[in-house]
Amino acid sequence: MNEITIFSPATVANVSCGFDAMGFALESLGDEMIFKKTESKEVVISKIEGANLPFEACNNVAGVVAQNMLKDANADFGLDIQIFKNFKPGSGLGSSAASASGTAYAVNELLSKKYSNLELTKFAMQGEVTACGSAIADNVAAAIYGGFVLIRNYEPLDIVSIPTPSELVATVIHPQIEIKTEDARKVMPSEIPLKTAIGQWANVGGLISGLHASDFDLIGRSLVDNVAEPVRKGLIPHFDAVKEASIKAGALGTGISGSGPSIFALSEGIETANKVKEAMHAVYKDSGIDFTLYVSRISTTGARAI
Repeated sequence: MNEITIFSPATVANVSCGFDAMGFALESLGDEMIFKKTESKEVVISKIEGANLPFEACNNVAGVVAQNMLKDANADFGLDIQIFKNFKPGSGLGSSAASASGTAYAVNELLSKKYSNLELTKFAMQGEVTACGSAIADNVAAAIYGGFVLIRNYEPLDIVSIPTPSELVATVIHPQIEIKTEDARKVMPSEIPLKTAIGQWANVGGLISGLHASDFDLIGRSLVDNVAEPVRKGLIPHFDAVKEASIKAGALGTGISGSGPSIFALSEGIETANKVKEAMHAVYKDSGIDFTLYVSRISTTGARAI
């Protein structure tokens, strides 16, 4: 194989209660990338569409991941990379993770599947360091494994795939404002009360149990974040109104996607998810803020060839 075109999904991280520990992949939203082997051992980014990103490989998430993988594999080829972004960086939907994970998947295919998904996640995490300064795994793991994932541990890295009910559908609103991950992390408390921590990990357990059992009521009861949401929602205009309208429209639960500004809701069935979309639209239509709405099933696979 000398060339591959891939799709790498957008992702929702944290999933309310699972701060830095949970994420899921979206089926219908993501980036496309083209990778071509070259005789030179260099990594060159020849095209970027849809976002203003650096072309220098050492400063680009995709370039960094590709360079690290080719070096580790002692590859005898270089790469020409083309990136087509279909959603904006800073959206809270794992834009950098899509680039990092898509690159990890594609380079692995060109290396005859040398690496496991766990190893690909580690490579992709280095791309996240380039993007935001932290080797976080929730977005990249979801984009590589697909479906829902749990980051059970970081050292050593332990990723757990969680079953996803086929009728679970996500609705996402992306207000066209930018919240940098570094800034969103600065507002997080350094300590939380024990009672808050107990409630948070109980909700994570409930959410995972609900996903395994396709218990939508339990999923909804568990989509509660008492750690990040209270301090981060102030960064997102009309968050409380969107949440209230989504629940009234039938959503199981609503929360901040990653570090924001996107807000996600999970629903049982596409019909309800579309009603939630209409409710979100009603909140934002006269806000003076541009926004984009998405309705997507949960992707059963991660990055893939197209």
